[in-house]
Order: sequence, then C-alpha cells, then structure tokens
Amino acid sequence: MSRLIAFARMAALDIAALMLGGLFLVFLIQIGARYLFNAPALWTLEACLTLWLWVVFWGGAFVLTEKDHVRFDVLYDSVRSRTRRMFAFISAVAIAAGFLAALPATWSYIDFYQIKRSAVLGIRLDVVFSIYGIFAAVIVLRYLWRAWLLARGADPDMLDGRAAQDGYHVQ
Repeated sequence: MSRLIAFARMAALDIAALMLGGLFLVFLIQIGARYLFNAPALWTLEACLTLWLWVVFWGGAFVLTEKDHVRFDVLYDSVRSRTRRMFAFISAVAIAAGFLAALPATWSYIDFYQIKRSAVLGIRLDVVFSIYGIFAAVIVLRYLWRAWLLARGADPDMLDGRAAQDGYHVQ
C-alpha cells in the first residue's frame, strides 16, 4: 500500500511539474508574441490563468502536506502532547466540516458553469473550475482521515513530519 501511495504522490508531483512547465512555456510565448512580434496572443493570458488555477488547487489537494502550510502555532507549541492532539483533532474536524458543508454549493456553482465557455479558448467553465471541486473533496477526505488517526491516538507532530525537523516541543 505504501508503494502505491508513493507512486500516486510522485505522479501528482509530475503532473504539477508539467502544468508549471506548460504555464512557463505559455508565458514565454506571450512575451515573445507581444514584445518581439508586436502581435499579442489573447489565448496566452487565458491559458496562463487557467493553468495557474489548476496548479494552485492541484498542488493544494495532492502535493502539499500539513507541514507545508503556514501556521500560527505559538499556543500549540506551548502545550503538552495530549493537548496538541486535541487541538489538531478539533482543527481537522472543523476544516473537514467546513469544506463538507460547502460542497453542495460548490458543486452547484461548477455545474451551473457548464453552459458558459471561456472568452478566447472556448473551454467550458465547468471544466476550468472543476479543479476546485476536486480540491474541496480531497481536503474533506484528508482531514477526516487525519481526525480518525488523531482519535486513535496518533501524534500530530509525527503526522505533520514536525518532530523530525524541530526538537523543541514540550512532552
């Protein structure tokens, strides 16, 4: 199972890298068309915006880990391990509940946009915005899984990969 997870993680990283490479290539085409040939290509702006949207939400769903996010953890770091686990559990449940509560409206918004297309490339906007629905669903699953592990006694610092990177936590 761990080999499958490692393979899926590498595939997600590869897809993110391909999207970033495509974004950079389109950006270079945009600069060349505008400044070298004095013929701005309208499709490049739309492609850049769409690729950026996909890179951000794809990365947030499949590439970033808990330790990659910005935290305000002064209080968290000042309490004992059992209290940290409680804080982490409450946070995980709150995040999962918030995204879960928003899923019906998110799906409705994405579904509504199947009738519209982007201005230049003509891509259906439900396809463009579908990455947010994927992101939201994955976040719900990740934080429910995290809450389950924490409820079973997992150390939140081990789940986050923080214990290895800094050794100042109160025990």
